[in-house]
Amino acid sequence: MNLNNLPQIKHTDSGNFFILAGPCAIEGEEMAMRIAEHLSKISDQYQIPFVFKGSFKKANRSRIDSFTGIGDEKALKILRKVSETFHVPTVTDIHTNEDAIKAAEYVDVLQIPAFLVRQTDLVVAAAETGKTVNLKKGQFMSPESMKHATQKVLDCHNENVMVTDRGSMFGYQDLIVDFRGIPTMKQFATTVLDVTHSLQQPNQMSGVTGGRPDMIETIAKAGIAVGVDGIFIETHFDPANAKSDGANMLHLDYFEGLMQKLTLIRKTINQF
Repeated sequence: MNLNNLPQIKHTDSGNFFILAGPCAIEGEEMAMRIAEHLSKISDQYQIPFVFKGSFKKANRSRIDSFTGIGDEKALKILRKVSETFHVPTVTDIHTNEDAIKAAEYVDVLQIPAFLVRQTDLVVAAAETGKTVNLKKGQFMSPESMKHATQKVLDCHNENVMVTDRGSMFGYQDLIVDFRGIPTMKQFATTVLDVTHSLQQPNQMSGVTGGRPDMIETIAKAGIAVGVDGIFIETHFDPANAKSDGANMLHLDYFEGLMQKLTLIRKTINQF
């Protein structure tokens, strides 16, 4: 995938990794704009190509009373405003064929959730919009099997596809990242490491997913060291009160420090 296919993306000639970053879900306009402004400034400072991430709705919830969104059109319009205000492309999850058509009118990248990446009709619907498609690797899938998911997009005459590792199930309540999978998946497509979802601890008795945000820097550094093309990070200025996935998000205050370290690692790697 050529990042230059994404409208408004900057710093593609910097030799740096790119980031997909933002809150788990769009909770409102003020929060989305606040996070986007902060991330945009940091990405410009460190010359990191930046795609703003925010789910316009959340379909995969543990409990029926979990937050699912503020309304599809309202959230999608906020994503469009972020893009127009800060001149950055945007990415959001889709869950149905209808979502693909609807979201494609507002965002630049359509993301297939990990649990749905084997759903051929959904992948094809996303690919046929002509938008860039981000395929999240299922927690139950091998890196090698992502070749077939990628091929579905290519078979729709859409070469703008990337794959994102978000860890593999390890027992019932934990995930691990097998870094051997990064070079494997890079043979098929541009490859991203989803740092924060890789640190989830699902299936908790409370019905609310846990996480290990203390390990974000460790996983991100390792990903850059083994050569991922991009990093996916969910971040929020108040993770403890975020309406979705707060337990594994990076506090917005720590984002700049992490980007500084990762950029230095990438510069070092690029010398060899």
